[in-house]
Amino acid sequence: MSRVANNPVVLPSGVEVKLNGQEINVKGSKGSLQFTIHHVVEVTQEENVLRFAPRDGAKQSRALAGTTRALVNNMVTGVSTGFERKLALTGVGYRAQAQGKKLNLTLGFSHPVEYELPEGITAETPSNTE
Repeated sequence: MSRVANNPVVLPSGVEVKLNGQEINVKGSKGSLQFTIHHVVEVTQEENVLRFAPRDGAKQSRALAGTTRALVNNMVTGVSTGFERKLALTGVGYRAQAQGKKLNLTLGFSHPVEYELPEGITAETPSNTE
């Protein structure tokens, strides 16, 4: 069995999961997501814990059980806390500055780079290098 699939997914408070056959719906404060689980993977829910296991001992089943567990864990994280990346610019003269929906970057080019942020993405710059 996959080592990843051995770890259960713990559901934080405020996250609701509905299993309907091979469909899983995850709903939280940041939105809702749905996913169709492959037929060789079995999902069981016990209170606030989801467990994943292959239906048979085939190599593909074991691999898909781990992949499905990772995808559902990412869904739970996304609807509860959202995703976040923290970047640090290291080097002389490297700076970043957020201005509304634009990110101004000074990265050593002869000109500053102005990056338009996609819809739904936000950027914060607490200092010039973060």
